[in-house]
Amino acid sequence: MPPDNGAEPRYKDVVNEEEQYSIWPADRDDPPGWSGEGTAGTKAECLAHIETVWIDMRPLSLRRRMAELEASDG
Repeated sequence: MPPDNGAEPRYKDVVNEEEQYSIWPADRDDPPGWSGEGTAGTKAECLAHIETVWIDMRPLSLRRRMAELEASDG
């Protein structure tokens, strides 16, 4: 819900150890297991940034495992 003063809520982008991204209210502490990655703004701005940086939706652990399997097959 927007603040009473009519201003649009502010968000920040957060990332977890699996390199998955999400948005979080800027005025709250980061959720457990997540860290702020430096981007803050409107919901649309934060989502637009995530769209440019989160290009591989697979969790980091899966990407690493697939790379290991590919290397062992080669």
